[in-house]
Amino acid sequence: MRVGYTTIFQGGGDPADDQRVYRDELRLCELAEPLGFEMLWGVEHHFTSYTMCPDPVQFLSYMAGRTKNILLGSGAVILPWHDPVRVAEQVTMLDLMSGGRFLFGMGRGLGRIEFEGLRIPMDESRARFVESAEIVLRALETGVLEADGKYYRIPRRDLRPRPVKSFRDRLYAAAVSPESVRIMADVGAGILINPQKDWEEVSEDMRQYREQFRELKGTEAPAPMVTGWVCCDKDPVKARDMAQQYIGGYYESVMSHYELGGRHFENTQGYEYYRRLASFIQNKGSDRVVDNFIELQIYGTPEQCYERIVDIRSKVGNDGFNAVCSFSGMTYEMAEANMRLFASEVMPRVKELPPVDFAALEAAAS
Repeated sequence: MRVGYTTIFQGGGDPADDQRVYRDELRLCELAEPLGFEMLWGVEHHFTSYTMCPDPVQFLSYMAGRTKNILLGSGAVILPWHDPVRVAEQVTMLDLMSGGRFLFGMGRGLGRIEFEGLRIPMDESRARFVESAEIVLRALETGVLEADGKYYRIPRRDLRPRPVKSFRDRLYAAAVSPESVRIMADVGAGILINPQKDWEEVSEDMRQYREQFRELKGTEAPAPMVTGWVCCDKDPVKARDMAQQYIGGYYESVMSHYELGGRHFENTQGYEYYRRLASFIQNKGSDRVVDNFIELQIYGTPEQCYERIVDIRSKVGNDGFNAVCSFSGMTYEMAEANMRLFASEVMPRVKELPPVDFAALEAAAS
């Protein structure tokens, strides 16, 4: 299994502290390759301290010049927020500058504050994503930009510099809801799983995704990637306390940024899963949701962290795991210790896990 490191640049309440966040997170990112991580992922978010990386391609271009061999992944570029011409150009440039190390991850977005700030109707996210993905992926394979769709009309133009390496086996899309999972099968992307619901539910989503992928593409779907929030310590009590404070604190920031308990999902097309989640939070309160999120993540001693990753893999069949080791106000020293312990005592064993047998996985699920 491949193991990566994901940075989220999570800030706090004081904007004056943002520079320190960037300094510390970039220091951790520069440790990733020497520590043996095989992938480095950045994410895209806007306007709040939840995740302060509005341009993952720019961040990864910087890291391309600071690294030699590590793969560089976008987790993800949110297509409805961008001109597909510019996305295709930026992706091609990064891939050429990095020597073909880019893993292209896409998404359709969820935060109302982001859609409104970027002046894109949230109701249009699904249709915009599909239309934009078709334009970008066709351009990356053929070197030609062209479209006559509902949202994007592009006169035929050559993409220069021209892509020199196919993205067919390094294309991913972030998906949590069943609606998004089906869309990603349509565009032929592997799934980036950011855990927010029980792994048994995710397992069923992945089964349906593989089935739809086979029907649409005539081939087996690529194995998904899983991202997990890590609190690793040799003392199990300390690790549990870290999980409660930092993983719990992180999910509180998720609920705030995405307004997960908000009523706006009731009237927003394409977000049926979040409509149900919002109703659950309104009726049951947020504590249960936070506690559930903690239990989905990777915390404990190195042995416990390894066992949690193996258990997840047995349910969803991922061939990659991306660790988030710095979040929710951790000091740099704590985040570095967390990252180093995971890298030295968990990651080598995870890398040794063999490829997943999907036939056996589906037989066990049935």
